[in-house]
Amino acid sequence: MAKTQPRECQPCTGCCDGWLQIVVEGKPVYPGKPCHHSTGSGCDDYENRPVDPCRQFVCGWRMTDSPLPEWMKPSNAKVIVLFDQTQWRGMAVDVAVPVGRRIPPRALQWLQQFAQTHHRALLYSEQNVVDGKFSNRQSAHAYGPPEFQQEIAERMQSGMPLW
Repeated sequence: MAKTQPRECQPCTGCCDGWLQIVVEGKPVYPGKPCHHSTGSGCDDYENRPVDPCRQFVCGWRMTDSPLPEWMKPSNAKVIVLFDQTQWRGMAVDVAVPVGRRIPPRALQWLQQFAQTHHRALLYSEQNVVDGKFSNRQSAHAYGPPEFQQEIAERMQSGMPLW
């Protein structure tokens, strides 16, 4: 089987723009507060980016043999997909985070169909907006078996981590 060529990030900066809510070199990164290395079209020091979280991060679109089609690049589809983030009753759980307020319908439908076809569960979020600005809060949604959806709803209601 032929290996696919690695896909290139840049000019995509979805992970750097705060949608994933990370900490880079001790500085919080969240919607409205991008990484201090982000130029808006790439990283100003990509070759020297830190191991955690940058080098360790595996974007679902860039991962080796990604099932995501070309059009699902985060800068195009407006969603960052993280495969296999946890397990639920032996089922892989993928996470999708919008690059913007919410995942566009076409991308969300593709992800839901993928989850259903491959017997996976999906957690996806929507960015909360406060006073017209993105906040560092998100609301989560679950797609998968009814029991999975119920368990996630209970976890959210009780303030427990989703994974």
